[in-house]
Amino acid sequence: FDGRALAIMARMPASLAGQLVVAISSRALFDFEEENRGFEANDDHAYMALQLQRLEDAAPQGVAFSLVRKLLAFNGDSGDGAAAARRRVEVVILSRNDPVSGMRVFRSAQHYGLPIRRGVFTRGEPPWRYLRPLAANLFLGDETVRFGLLRPSARPRERGPGAWAPPSGRATPRTPLHPVGGVGV
Repeated sequence: FDGRALAIMARMPASLAGQLVVAISSRALFDFEEENRGFEANDDHAYMALQLQRLEDAAPQGVAFSLVRKLLAFNGDSGDGAAAARRRVEVVILSRNDPVSGMRVFRSAQHYGLPIRRGVFTRGEPPWRYLRPLAANLFLGDETVRFGLLRPSARPRERGPGAWAPPSGRATPRTPLHPVGGVGV
């Protein structure tokens, strides 16, 4: 670990007991659409190379950025260790991205002053199995926020009796905002 990582770990509380733990995907917090198009056109190596090239460039704010900033404001601190004991909300990144992209996510969070200290980057593996160990009360993914939480005008339209689909026609979770206990992890 470098000095910056050790300093962050020293401020990280060992327990999340008594806190609202919100797990969020990196693409909901930051806008990685351009990078994702490169991933879909090429492969994961090209994606990682692009993220590494942009490591020092803060990623643009994603669809859930303002929500995360408001949730973290409940803590009343700027991420320094002084208020760690009374933190009410912990935001954890839970992403299918690779660790290189994870470095960019954490550096972008630091650039914007978001005191996010925890994250899991699964490199394409489903992240759901990490919800319970992280003690997550809520998971916000890119489509969860886009279609179900922040933009009511963009919510999926009804397509027949009881059927829901996003305007793009792509599949999305039936319950856009799911507490962890109901996900079956």
